[in-house]
Amino acid sequence: MGVKAKTAPVRTPGKILSCDALIIPGGESTTVGMLMEKYALADALREAASNIPLFGTCAGMVLLAKDGGRLKRDGQPLLGLMDAKVVRNAYGRQRESFEAELTVKALGKAKYPGVFIRAPAIEKVWGRCRSLSVHDGRIVLAREGSLLASAFHPELTSDTRLHEYFLEMV
Repeated sequence: MGVKAKTAPVRTPGKILSCDALIIPGGESTTVGMLMEKYALADALREAASNIPLFGTCAGMVLLAKDGGRLKRDGQPLLGLMDAKVVRNAYGRQRESFEAELTVKALGKAKYPGVFIRAPAIEKVWGRCRSLSVHDGRIVLAREGSLLASAFHPELTSDTRLHEYFLEMV
């Protein structure tokens, strides 16, 4: 994509702590959360968050949140790092996936292409967490210090601005 960064898969707590930044990708958030707990990655991620930027996309957004509403009651593991209440599948199931042009002031005047696949949304932010973009009345991009969370999949577009924004946080 032309973004200058060295990337590597992360599968162990030790590898997490050796990174300069981390992206928690999309996927099925309950499964990712359970695997995160099973392989002791959750505590390492919580520790890393105080030292390096974390970017959660889609399921990663769910995992970063402090409040998952009913998700926590349903056994969804959360990292509890971001002052946000998230709703999983906020726009519906797989067949309701869509693309939308988003306004993200931090990325300039040009619209940003959002790819939403069974997307979550942030229902509410508090404390230091700030909304960076809203779609259909729901927060779809937020930042709290060195934490960044998107409801959409920036890796599925050729627009590198959000990745560049994240790299500037490093």
